[in-house]
Amino acid sequence: MLSFRGVSKIYRSSEGAERWALKDVSFDVESGRRVSIIGRSGSGKSTLLHLAAGLDVPSRGEVLLDGRNISSLGDEERTLLRRRRLGLVFQFFHLLPHLSVIDNVALPGFIAHDAPAELAARALRLLARVGLEDRARDPVQKLSGGEMQRVAICRALLAKPALLLADEPTGNLDDANGLLILDLLLEVTREEGAALIFVTHSRELAARADAVWELHSGILAR
Repeated sequence: MLSFRGVSKIYRSSEGAERWALKDVSFDVESGRRVSIIGRSGSGKSTLLHLAAGLDVPSRGEVLLDGRNISSLGDEERTLLRRRRLGLVFQFFHLLPHLSVIDNVALPGFIAHDAPAELAARALRLLARVGLEDRARDPVQKLSGGEMQRVAICRALLAKPALLLADEPTGNLDDANGLLILDLLLEVTREEGAALIFVTHSRELAARADAVWELHSGILAR
């Protein structure tokens, strides 16, 4: 599903100094597998996810999605591939406060010009799965933090992505809600048949994945 081949990411300051965010990272993530990545702030976790999502390109090496080298694609091609094959969940929910719950879930489909009736049906099925079907028409700002993250998960799953990437999906929640959200994320991605990579600071949460990888100063330990 996703492969990194000798991937490094180097940032250069205006004075020319180099900072290696990732160093020669290689791995494969198969369909349906759930992988957690832990590491301290600045270890390269978010950089890895940005490269996996095609939001950035490596300085060296290749990032392959379904065997396709997304590093070599242009911005528009990467955007289309990301829209069709990837789902993204963030620490901050990035919901639109002026839209209802169901419209926030369906937003990626609206942008892709999908059929409205099919979008609504899919969004309602997902909201029912996370226990929010009865809140579908509510303004999203009326929800709690945990409920907002459930909406964000539904939005990420709308297009039936093959791979879900989650950057600290519980980082903005208390411990109890964070545990509930992560277990829900693991369960619904398994039901949807999607691979999952999630970043967390918590070893307790990381241990719920099929595999736990660690990043130390840009170097991946498996």
